[in-house]
Amino acid sequence: MARMSAIEAAVHILKIEGFAAAFGVPGAAINPLYAAMKKLGGIQHYLARHVEGASHMAEGYSRAAAGNIGLCIGTSGPAGTDMITGLYAASADSVPILCLTGQAPRDKLDKEDFQAVDIAAIAKPLTKMAITVMEPARLPSIFQKAMYLMRSDRPGPVLIDLPIDVQMAQIDFEPDNYQPLPPSKPAATRSQAEKALDMLGGAERPVIVAGGGIINADASDLLVTFAELVNVPVIPTLMGLGTIPYDHPLMQGKVGLQTNDRYGNATYLRSDFVFGIGNRWANRHTGSIETYTKGRTFIHVDIEPMQIGRIFAPDLGIVSDAGAALQRLIEVAEERRAAGLLPDRSAWVAECQHRKKNMLRRTDYDQVPMKPQRVYQAMNDMLDRDTCYVTTIGLSQIAGAQFLRVYNPRNWINAAQAGPLGWTMPAALGVRAALPDKKIVALSGDYDFQFLVEELAVGAQHKLPYLHILVNNSYLGLIRQSQRSYDMEFQVSLGFDNINITEEDDAPAHYGVDHVALAEALGCKAIRVHKPEDFKAAFARAEALMEQYQVPVVIECILEPVTNISMGLDLNCINEFEDILCLDETLKAESDWVAAPKSE
Repeated sequence: MARMSAIEAAVHILKIEGFAAAFGVPGAAINPLYAAMKKLGGIQHYLARHVEGASHMAEGYSRAAAGNIGLCIGTSGPAGTDMITGLYAASADSVPILCLTGQAPRDKLDKEDFQAVDIAAIAKPLTKMAITVMEPARLPSIFQKAMYLMRSDRPGPVLIDLPIDVQMAQIDFEPDNYQPLPPSKPAATRSQAEKALDMLGGAERPVIVAGGGIINADASDLLVTFAELVNVPVIPTLMGLGTIPYDHPLMQGKVGLQTNDRYGNATYLRSDFVFGIGNRWANRHTGSIETYTKGRTFIHVDIEPMQIGRIFAPDLGIVSDAGAALQRLIEVAEERRAAGLLPDRSAWVAECQHRKKNMLRRTDYDQVPMKPQRVYQAMNDMLDRDTCYVTTIGLSQIAGAQFLRVYNPRNWINAAQAGPLGWTMPAALGVRAALPDKKIVALSGDYDFQFLVEELAVGAQHKLPYLHILVNNSYLGLIRQSQRSYDMEFQVSLGFDNINITEEDDAPAHYGVDHVALAEALGCKAIRVHKPEDFKAAFARAEALMEQYQVPVVIECILEPVTNISMGLDLNCINEFEDILCLDETLKAESDWVAAPKSE
């Protein structure tokens, strides 16, 4: 056995477990870890400007590719508390990240020592494990258990808190003897697959709801194969976007109160059978449970047993990894197809395709200041099929989910449940660190952009180029729209007369912050767009700047101050603001399906 410090053993384990990147901020209580990383090499470190930003970078890194686990590092005290938002976001969306924090010496933990906070207790509700290592000899086994937990069953984050004296203590450890533990994942049985296919066979208008668990299982190809075998339309959730390509004949749009498609909600309300795979029935997807479930039969496949029946009781629940379940379902479906036992669903599919073609929202607005819909039209027109979009929350994200076309898994990376402002920029940097050759496009409103804008400097320092689309209406747009129900508009304007913007400048002075100047001050490049006809040149210029300087490039799009984005309080009555689309009435006659604007 080799003799080494406990923290050197930890770095050996990280490397054996496949960690190649870390995002963090050094400090006194975590410096032994930094010393070990420098000594042993093999882990690229990205110096964040805010420790919360480091945690979001780690999540972006995890979500960029199957098998990735992002690593974020901070010192004692506020570094750990700053990362709590990142742990919450990762936990909410079932994303594994490893958070390592420094800590005061063990004999000082109960003595109100400087920055000695019980971060493990704080983080415990938001992690699969949160532990302060009190015995140096246990450090290797604790790290091994952390790797196992993050990858097993429903993925999620882990926090390991490291007192400085534990890090520096000498232990016996032999790296060659360390072996990663195989993760645990439940699998559907043959009989469960047969029962599910029996139930599906009796449905007239079924849909498959495809959740993020399919992406976690790297099983999008299996989903498409299964959907094609049984010829059933697919409705991806927000976390499941990309599980089936936008232009696939069976892709039938999103369902929900906000991030929905007109045709997706309409198809869902016509359905009589819902096959949920790797989804969690999120409230912004379902709306009222009564409307969502009325007159429908449900199957729910989920990797987490406690998720089955958590929102409502399905008619059949199957605890399984999504990939394992789909493999079983395909096996049974292929046998039944060969025997001629699968029903003909061509009429139902044609009806759904008719809605997809004719219930599109309008985007072809040309006025100045621009409407946000026009920005997403430009993105669809000018970005290729394999573009990876990164975004968090707000009207920018809601409209992006309504209008942007996603064709591949892991090409829609969205903090879906937690939705913390400021998440987009650091997450995009984490994605870039994981995928150096990928086209990455972040999407922010002005407030999300300002929350952790200092992280742009990380992209400049470490040469992490990506394109950041900033839609600027100088408002907290989603909150302003929400305040309509209170008949008020209060404390939601970001505008002020910026004394540093003159008539010669390209910026609207009353919009306040000069984002172009801000991005450039942080070492990046930025372009401002006022008119739709300028998009083509702006995108070309951004590509050239990224290629030349290898830094993030911001395209700021100046919007009209107020645009209300389609949303509602229930699936059957979404306010389109052009008109009220009450789908209970719409679905009575085919002639009503084509009443919506046809341009997209």
